[in-house]
Amino acid sequence: MKNALALYDPQIYELIKQEATRQSGSIRLIASENYVSKAVMLATGSCLTNKYSEGYPEKRYYQGQQVTDLIEKLAQKRAKKLFGADHANVQPYSGSVANLAAYLALAEPGDTIMGLSLTHGGHLTHGWKVSISGKIFNSVQYPVSEKTGRFDYDQIADLAQKHKPKIIISGATAYPREINFKKFGQIAKDVGAYHVSDIAHIAGLVVAGIHQSPVPYADIVSTTTHKTLRGPRGGMLLCKEQHAKSVDKSVFPGLQGGPHMQTMTAIAVAMAEADTPEFITYAKQIVKNAAALAEKLMELGFNLMTGGTDNHLILIDLRNKNISGKKLAIALDRAKIVTNYNNIPFDPAPPANPSGIRIGTPAMTTRGMKEPQAKLIAEMINEVAENIDNDEVIQGVAKEVLMLCSEFPVPEHFIISNGHKQK
Repeated sequence: MKNALALYDPQIYELIKQEATRQSGSIRLIASENYVSKAVMLATGSCLTNKYSEGYPEKRYYQGQQVTDLIEKLAQKRAKKLFGADHANVQPYSGSVANLAAYLALAEPGDTIMGLSLTHGGHLTHGWKVSISGKIFNSVQYPVSEKTGRFDYDQIADLAQKHKPKIIISGATAYPREINFKKFGQIAKDVGAYHVSDIAHIAGLVVAGIHQSPVPYADIVSTTTHKTLRGPRGGMLLCKEQHAKSVDKSVFPGLQGGPHMQTMTAIAVAMAEADTPEFITYAKQIVKNAAALAEKLMELGFNLMTGGTDNHLILIDLRNKNISGKKLAIALDRAKIVTNYNNIPFDPAPPANPSGIRIGTPAMTTRGMKEPQAKLIAEMINEVAENIDNDEVIQGVAKEVLMLCSEFPVPEHFIISNGHKQK
C-alpha cells in the first residue's frame, strides 16, 4: 500500500526516494553529515510538528502544553547529564542561531568578539564580515599558524590582550586537531572576556570522552545536534547556572518565537542514544577511521593540513596535485564519493574555487565501515584525482563505491545497551 505522501504528492515522494537512494548508494564524507536512526526520524515527523509552544516549560504563551512541557524538560535533563552542564537550552533552530544567542546573552551590539577566521577553519557566525555576527559586533579574527596550521595560543593571547574582546570564541568547522579549551578559557579570563565554545562538529566526540570538554572552561557552550552527535538538524546551548536566565532570554524572545517541538523531541531521542556504551564505541571508531584515512592519503602523496587529524575531519591541500578543490569535489561526486571543496589556511585561491577539500568520517562510521574501508576509500579518492578527466575510470570507481555500500547498508536502528534495538 502506498503511504499518504505517495498518494497526495507523488512527485515529492519520488524525489525523497531518489534522495534516499543517493544517500544509500554513496560514500558520504561531508564532515557535517551523518545518518540518524529511524527513532530520530520518527520523532522528527511526529504529531509534535502540529504544536506551538512559545515560551518555556510552565511559562508558555499557548495552552495545551501538558505533554510538550514534559518533552522539553526531558530533553534538557538528558542534555545536562550527557555534557555535565548546569543548564541546557534545547530550543535553538540551528547552530547559527545558538551562536548568536550566546553572544547576545553576554554582550551588546558593538562590543568586540574574537573568533577563528572563516578562511582558517572558523564558522561564518564566529564574526566573519558577511555574517550578521560580523556586522552587529566589532569582530576580530584570529588565524592559525602559517607554519603549522595549528592554533598558536600565544598569538591568540596577544591578540586578546591587544583588542580586549568581550567574548572569545573557541571552536571550528575545518580544524583537524584537538582544541585546548582550557587554554582558551585562561586566555579569556586573563583579559576579562567571556568564553563561548562552539563544539558543533565535535560534540559526539566530547560526550564520548575522546575530545576535551569545554563545559568546565566556557561560560556558554554552543552546538548543533547533528554531525558527530547524530541527532536531528537543530541547535543547543549549555551554560553555567549564572548565565541560564540570560541564555534563555536571548533564545526566546531574543531571536526566536515558538520552538520546533518535533525537532526538540528528536533531540531528546538522540541524547538517549548518545548516552550508551555503543555510542562511545561509534565515536571512537570515527577517530580511528579518520586516522586510517589520513594515513593512507598521505602515503598516496596527498598533503594534509597539520599533517593529519585528531578528530573526525581531514583538510586536504591539493596544490601539489595541481587540482582545484572544486574540480576534485565534482569529480568525486560523479564517483559517488561526496565531499565539499574548502579553503585551506592562507589559501591563494578564491573561496568559490579553493585549493582544498574537507572530508570527515561520521557517516561512513555509522554505516559500520572501519579502518580497512577507510584505506580503500583513500585509494578511490586517489584514483579519481589521478584520472580526473577520464570519465570511464570515474564511472569504474562509482561501481566500486556501490559495491562497498551494498556491504554496509544504512542502518535503520542503533543497538542500545539493554540489548534491544530501538524501534
